[in-house]
Amino acid sequence: MIFKVYFQETKTETPVREKTKSIYVEASGAPEVRVILKDQPFHIELIEELSEAHLQYEKQNEDFQLWGQ
Repeated sequence: MIFKVYFQETKTETPVREKTKSIYVEASGAPEVRVILKDQPFHIELIEELSEAHLQYEKQNEDFQLWGQ
């Protein structure tokens, strides 16, 4: 499964919608995504599992890249 992870770049900043970034992670579930990203310095806001249709839409974005690849 592919998950879209919304995050803020630092754990100390208050979340601001305009500063939210996203990455894509392949994992078996949301808990595994958290384990994969546990050493990163950012604050995870939301982990969203992508449906096949949503994933195809996201892949059209030139910035689409799976985390760690």
